[in-house]
Amino acid sequence: MYAIVKTGGKQYRVEEGQSLLVERLPVDDGAKAVLQPLLYVDGSNVVDGDELSKVTVEARVVGHERGPKLRIVKFKPKRGYKRRTGHRQELTRIEVTGIKLAARRASSRAKAGDAEAAAQPAPVAAEAKPAAEAKPAAEAKPAAEAKPAARRTSARKPAPDKPTGDKPARKPAARKPAAPKPAAPQPNPEEDNGA
Repeated sequence: MYAIVKTGGKQYRVEEGQSLLVERLPVDDGAKAVLQPLLYVDGSNVVDGDELSKVTVEARVVGHERGPKLRIVKFKPKRGYKRRTGHRQELTRIEVTGIKLAARRASSRAKAGDAEAAAQPAPVAAEAKPAAEAKPAAEAKPAAEAKPAARRTSARKPAPDKPTGDKPARKPAARKPAAPKPAAPQPNPEEDNGA
């Protein structure tokens, strides 16, 4: 029998009596902690999904510890940049004391209701509706109307004609006529050197 539990953003496979290190829990030493189950397996019995509310996983906090020192070195050559820092993770050692699956207990009222339901046969779908009330499928649903095609909007909206807000109106820039281009020189036959 084992369970998959979630704590500290990680998932662990736990069995009863197992000791493990998890992220720091806000619980005192020797106190009980309830872990969130994600899966419960007991032989061929697998419990997950909505039925997990019946599963409880309890653990006893053995003590709070710190992980090993991790050294971080940052170095960029030719720039005179050196940084050296360290980190130790806060951890909690727990021992799993119990993995339990609550048994379903049906109340006497629910049992009596089940017995009455079993005594009366369920009506067949064809008998439940008389033939006179049944409508043909074509009349039951009207034909879907064709939707008009969606209009395409331009990427740019035209600028408003009137000024908005407190800004003064801007006068449009005046357009100057283009300067005339000089004409290419024409060869003069009189100045021809008689070549």
